[in-house]
Amino acid sequence: MSDIRQPVEAPVGNGGRAALLGIAFFLLVGFGFAYSLNPDPRGYGTHQQLGLPPCTFRLLFGRPCPGCGMTTSFSHFVRGQFVEAARANLAGTLLAAVCSLLIPWCLWSARIGRLWMISDPVEVGGILSICLATVTVLIWLARVIAVI
Repeated sequence: MSDIRQPVEAPVGNGGRAALLGIAFFLLVGFGFAYSLNPDPRGYGTHQQLGLPPCTFRLLFGRPCPGCGMTTSFSHFVRGQFVEAARANLAGTLLAAVCSLLIPWCLWSARIGRLWMISDPVEVGGILSICLATVTVLIWLARVIAVI
């Protein structure tokens, strides 16, 4: 007899389903914005097409901040230009991949009325957030050291 246990998937009510659909919609709109932007050939600065200022960290210190190249990375990612996306910001590419996987997960979870394969969303969200933040900082440190 096998002792392999299936995760107890957390149920969601109508409010949870609406939240999941809202998250999927928000991510799709974000990817739509990324597609509407032309990736900056420098590998950063694409966000300025949205009317935002240049990166203050880069202006003050002459080095990229952890987020430098994220918008450019997303803009390349939605075009299927994964190598260019990783060159702009590898952490941004990983985040875009996670977000792209989150869309069908949200839609499926809303459809079935439970968080597919997730029993504790707070724990999973926390672990995922810590992992992405750690990877972002490590990649940023490697970029800063390489620039020096």
